[in-house]
Amino acid sequence: MPSTEDTTTEAPPEAVTPLLRGVGVLRRLTDAGGRMPVGELERATGLARSTVDRVTGTLARMGYVRIEGRDVLLAPRLLELGNAYLASVRLPDLLGVRADALADELDESVSLAVPDGDGIRFVHQATRRRAMSVSFRIGDLLPAERTAPGALFASEWDAAAWAAWRERRAADPQGRGFPVAPSRAAGAVDFEERAAGAGARGWAADDQLVEAGLVALAVPVRGVDGRIACALSAVSHTSRHDAASLREALLPRLRAAAAEMERVLREAPATAPAAPSGLAAWTGASKQELGREFVESLARGLTVLTAFGEGRAALPLTAVAEATGLARATARRALITLEHLGCVAVDGREFRLTPRVLSLGFAPLSRTTLTRIAQPHLADLAERVRESTSLAVLVGGEVQYTGRVETSRIMNVHITIGTRFPAYATSMGRVLLADLPAGERTARLDASEPRALTPYTVTDRAELDALLDRVGRDGYALVDEELEEGLRSIAMPVRDRAGRAVAAVNVALHASRRSAEECVREVLPELAAAITGIEADLHVTERFARVPAY
Repeated sequence: MPSTEDTTTEAPPEAVTPLLRGVGVLRRLTDAGGRMPVGELERATGLARSTVDRVTGTLARMGYVRIEGRDVLLAPRLLELGNAYLASVRLPDLLGVRADALADELDESVSLAVPDGDGIRFVHQATRRRAMSVSFRIGDLLPAERTAPGALFASEWDAAAWAAWRERRAADPQGRGFPVAPSRAAGAVDFEERAAGAGARGWAADDQLVEAGLVALAVPVRGVDGRIACALSAVSHTSRHDAASLREALLPRLRAAAAEMERVLREAPATAPAAPSGLAAWTGASKQELGREFVESLARGLTVLTAFGEGRAALPLTAVAEATGLARATARRALITLEHLGCVAVDGREFRLTPRVLSLGFAPLSRTTLTRIAQPHLADLAERVRESTSLAVLVGGEVQYTGRVETSRIMNVHITIGTRFPAYATSMGRVLLADLPAGERTARLDASEPRALTPYTVTDRAELDALLDRVGRDGYALVDEELEEGLRSIAMPVRDRAGRAVAAVNVALHASRRSAEECVREVLPELAAAITGIEADLHVTERFARVPAY
């Protein structure tokens, strides 16, 4: 069944058809968890195979999807669209830290949600790690009638909003248009009464409406205009609380946290506008290069979403055109199309992004790991240099392999995921040690007690310190037969948005295939290019989501 986010009304005459198709493809991929065979995508969208190929080819050129054999996969760069919305509303930036602190205090999962039509959509999650834990993600959409935040938002609905809700319920009583919620005919019977009560009391509860065993409590966080800006909710399991005990234990602390969040919103200073992407020139160049296989109007339409962001929450048409480098007429048609799709709202002469932008891949892409982000880049690197590539993190005084791609050679470097080696004797370990403060570096070396693994292993502490200092200056490490005779490797660090080395990537090979000088001359530039790609994907992913190592 189509998602509840799909627009059933007829598109306006000015709508950009390729943009409608492209957004449809992205939403189908999102509902499928981020991956679909091309044939299934063709059937799900109702588009001709040639159209699907052109749309996915254009999205791949933009870095929004990857094509692997017969499958189409959402790619991390697509998150820049959802990031534009989250940055523009500022709720995660201003309130996320306080939600995280509240989750630590309560030892329960805490979330921030905003209204999206007759549903609610999460914009921040602080999840507890338990055997039975909440698996909702940033960007997930749930029906309002089955959630605690939904009752709060519905308390502010007008007659038209209630009419739209009743129409949706009549067409989809089981809620199948909300793919992340189990299909159930629940929560609708007394929803209007519950919404009125939530508005009067200032809190709402979900007693196993969205899923059996799940109970939640939510309070409103009001903006400077007095309306609900978001809902702050805590979620627990019936093994720890029932609805009554959850309210008794958490309501005072939720209200106190919401009051503090409202103070933060009132006192938040204005932010300077962030630089927009301005991809119009790039889309034109891509069209010239690829011809009809590149759907320029689709690329330009999605580019309009990136005009918004921090300090750019509401923009007139002229500002959108200037930010993207598009002609006013082109920007206007894109905005009309995006408004029809529910991704843009109009207030007078100004346009704003809506939470529905998060329907474009944000949920499946935001729940990922550094290993998954790096894997396609490792594969591309291995293919270019025809050698094995690996990703590793620092664990104590050792490096632990978390990602790997091997090449097809008779003589190869065989290492399995999870393998650990002493950091001091490996190229990846050295680039990670080199990034540490002096005291922590010393402690890690002390813990590993350097010893000779081959006749070439450097174990002298003064020599190791000098080597690590040089690695820090050079930005890479070359280790020549120190871990194992005949094994040569070169590595560079992977840095997060704050500039910290959170992992490392190496290329490992038999010493007979390339000299140390050839590794620096031939392999290092390719390695640097792979690192650039990994870091670009990591930085866009971790803007509003946590990215564990593996």
